[in-house]
Amino acid sequence: MEPRKYSQIDIHVPVRGNELLEKALAVINQDIEVKTLWRVINVNAIDRLGMTDHGPVHFQIVANIALKLARMLVKHEVPMAITENYGLSNHYAELVILLASLLHDLGMSISREGHEGYSLFLANNLLHRLLDFLPVEERTIVTSETLHAIISHRSGGRPYTIEAGIVRVADALDMSQGRSRIPYEAGKMDIHSISATSIDRVEIVEGNRKPIQVNIWMNNTAGIFQVDELLKGKLYGSGIEEYVKVSAYLIEGSENRILKEFETR
Repeated sequence: MEPRKYSQIDIHVPVRGNELLEKALAVINQDIEVKTLWRVINVNAIDRLGMTDHGPVHFQIVANIALKLARMLVKHEVPMAITENYGLSNHYAELVILLASLLHDLGMSISREGHEGYSLFLANNLLHRLLDFLPVEERTIVTSETLHAIISHRSGGRPYTIEAGIVRVADALDMSQGRSRIPYEAGKMDIHSISATSIDRVEIVEGNRKPIQVNIWMNNTAGIFQVDELLKGKLYGSGIEEYVKVSAYLIEGSENRILKEFETR
């Protein structure tokens, strides 16, 4: 993909009257440095390492999932950390979630190993510029909360905030087969690519017993690897696990057979 075409990729999320999201998106969608970093990330991820997409398509999916999770939790009166700790509105919580979703893999432009840590100093520099529309105190709080959400998506991460937990889980929920297409078609037949091609779709709806019900539909039992090794590991310890139930189904012709369910009590 040529640099000019990459610069034309814009991020779209449902802002729902949140002026902070509108302002941040307007800045990010005009920022050539951010978009060039996204391009570099995917050169490393796809071209050099044969991995799944870690570019703007992934970031937009994560951002949309994360905002959906946040709004479902707020609807069920689950307080956001930035509101409890700093008295800022849920609009600021959504801003943190959006920014962390879009910037969490920046460190992949440097190295896959330890990329979460590298993402911090890249994002820190960018955030002070991207959030120039906020007063200094609010900008400092949003930057700090965003950086915490970024580092918390690493393996074994333990978020301190609901917002960070949401981003951590949303990152894992980008698991359907489209994301694995590039390594799979390139002949990389490992458990990651095979299991990801087994996931037809992921559905996030309001639950009966829990605020959030995640339904995962797969065409092959290999998809259980995505559920057990990736999603479950990101969900437990995220701080939002008590609000989520996960159900995994195997599609067998016109029938759906449940393979696995898990939730915290």
